[in-house]
Amino acid sequence: MKKITWLLPLVFVTIYVHAQRKEDRKTIGNLQLHIGYLNSDKLAGRSTGAPGEQLAAAYIAKQLQQSGLTPMGEDGFLQTFTVKETREPAASCHMILNEDKLQAGKQFLPLPFSAEEPVKGDVIPNVNEPDNIWLINVAEMDTDNHKSMLEQYLQQTRIAEKSGASGVVFYNGKESIAEVNLWLEQHPTPAGIPAVWVSNDISKKLNAEDAGTFTINLQVSFKAIKRSGTNVIGYIDNKAPRTIIIGAHYDYPGWETTAKAEDNASGTAALLEVARLLAASRLHNNNYIIIAFSGKEQGLSGSKYFAAHSTVNLSQVNYMINMDGIGQLDPGASLQIGGTGTSPGWSAILQQATTKELPLVYDSTGISNSDHASFYKKNIPVLYFSTSNTSSSNKINYNGTLNVLKLVYNIIDKTNDKDKLAFTTITN
Repeated sequence: MKKITWLLPLVFVTIYVHAQRKEDRKTIGNLQLHIGYLNSDKLAGRSTGAPGEQLAAAYIAKQLQQSGLTPMGEDGFLQTFTVKETREPAASCHMILNEDKLQAGKQFLPLPFSAEEPVKGDVIPNVNEPDNIWLINVAEMDTDNHKSMLEQYLQQTRIAEKSGASGVVFYNGKESIAEVNLWLEQHPTPAGIPAVWVSNDISKKLNAEDAGTFTINLQVSFKAIKRSGTNVIGYIDNKAPRTIIIGAHYDYPGWETTAKAEDNASGTAALLEVARLLAASRLHNNNYIIIAFSGKEQGLSGSKYFAAHSTVNLSQVNYMINMDGIGQLDPGASLQIGGTGTSPGWSAILQQATTKELPLVYDSTGISNSDHASFYKKNIPVLYFSTSNTSSSNKINYNGTLNVLKLVYNIIDKTNDKDKLAFTTITN
């Protein structure tokens, strides 16, 4: 009997530790799969409103469904919102250089202040004639470091207009076509003549030493478009009086970029694993909203939209946790935690939930510019976790990411039997 008494605890501990390690290995394997997909070239950056964002949203929704979460968007798991209105060249917008029809959006773009008019002319380089199109070499412009290039293009266009130019073509600009495309989101005061920017390959033709007369046929016209983003929202309904929101943004600041998106695939992957663990847990004294936000890089538009059009009663929300770039927790480095001043209860809870593997640095003095800010403005206590915004799959510290999501889970565990947290306004 004595042998059995001593052996039973030993066997129990061995099985428990083995189970822990097995679960950790599963979680790390899932993190690798999530981050590998979200950072794949197929998603082309996960930019808000781009096809890659839709692929990412579908993947996140599928993972939440497989974990047993209930859809809590406005269309299943999805909640679509308008980020901003912008413009693009209309089908009738064209530029013909001699006999070559240039591609709008690739070889030329109308500038956002351009008049929507047709103009034609036989143009000689370096000869600016009244009632004709002017070719303006950006490399020879007197630039002003205190003004944006868009402002300087507008200024040069107005000068040309006053001097009798019928249109303007800017060449040898240092901007990429993607940068100029983003300018179309702006609405400066219109000029009275058409104005276009041309790409490097067209600039070389206009700048050639043996260039003669160019016949230019130009028509500027715009089409108004709306850029939309998609939040992905899942729900764990424990029939509880309070709800906890756990969120991370999955969008990237580029637009149709072909480079890998090194931004918060780690936080999104951890969000999916926290959702899976909570769905299988016995922590039933809170309901859980899991939100993957889009539009973070577009002025927090996704979290702002949800906060204004919430699919749950925000007055019943206990607190909100936001994971924004947690994938580069190097050994010995500290995890940055913001928002600790938004509730007097955070200090004790964090002390109870923190493990020795995860040194913490607290910031109770302000609210960082991330998605938790939208909930702080609704008088909801928040916590913000961040190490670095870089989440390239070959640079991720997966054990560090695992420790962060364990901390999030521990916080939820330690608040399971507590009353609703009090909210405090942070004063700087």
